[in-house]
Amino acid sequence: MSNKISAAITGVAGYVPDYVLTNEELEKLVDTNDEWITSRTGIKERRILKGEGQGTSVMGAKAVEELLRKTNSTPDQIDLLICATVTPDYLFPSASNMICKSVGIRETASFDLAAACSGFLNALAVGSAFIEAGRYKKVIVVGADKMSAIVDYTDRTTCILFGDGAAAVLLEPNTEGLGVQDFILKSDGEGCESLMQKGGGSAYPPTHETVEQKLHYIRQEGQAVYKFAVTRMANVSAEIMERNDLVGDDIRFLVPHQANKRIIDATASRMGIGEEKVMLNIQKYGNTTAATIPLCLWDYESQLKKGDKLILAAFGGGFTWGSAYITWAYDPK
Repeated sequence: MSNKISAAITGVAGYVPDYVLTNEELEKLVDTNDEWITSRTGIKERRILKGEGQGTSVMGAKAVEELLRKTNSTPDQIDLLICATVTPDYLFPSASNMICKSVGIRETASFDLAAACSGFLNALAVGSAFIEAGRYKKVIVVGADKMSAIVDYTDRTTCILFGDGAAAVLLEPNTEGLGVQDFILKSDGEGCESLMQKGGGSAYPPTHETVEQKLHYIRQEGQAVYKFAVTRMANVSAEIMERNDLVGDDIRFLVPHQANKRIIDATASRMGIGEEKVMLNIQKYGNTTAATIPLCLWDYESQLKKGDKLILAAFGGGFTWGSAYITWAYDPK
């Protein structure tokens, strides 16, 4: 038993909308086909949140409600809620405020964190710091994005990639040496033009011109992003293993951001990890941005055991990228 406090994940829950957007349906919208999408991305379908006024917080709240139920936690016990997202319902109030309102969490610290597809990793690091410092006992970290709100469904380079979803984890103090062990978080603003949503902020606020120019949709330079992502995500995952004296055999699962199957394969290869040790659900959800990593943990929760070593890895717009080494803290229930 150690006196050192670490932040352990003690529960995970997720939510994806009912509507399934398949590759076959996209074939009717843009010049593409199932074989092309599957071979280049690994995506077969993605979930889309439908309904007027339905924003990211709707999905986040459903994930948090289930998380509270699974962990036998009550809203008044939560000390902090962080929502990683780039698609909040409004510029303000934050999606975290809206989630707290929906699930009955009152007079609790909450805020949003925007780091694109690396958002969940960054939010996990922040939440862990509050636990390790002894400030808080129960911290919820949510990864949630409604990417369909900023996708141009006439642009075949982006509309095939993204879906909607949310997942949340509960962090609590641990003195058994379990939980979050190490983080590496990085960014490089030189890549901002390659992956961005140009309109809607203070530089280009909404006007007739910005709408006509489609500046409020996500824009991506595919080749530039792919090349940067392949090297950076693989490098940072190998780096965190090296500095923690880990080899491929030590790792139970790689938990990668679900952006592109080829990027995931390259990262696993660099780490010396076989396909059987890679969490993969891109085929059914696509890229849900900040939600991909916690959705993987949710999907694979039944396969995890106390003490399992996991490497989390992500890459996103900004550019942002990073990796985390965690030791799973509980057995399947």
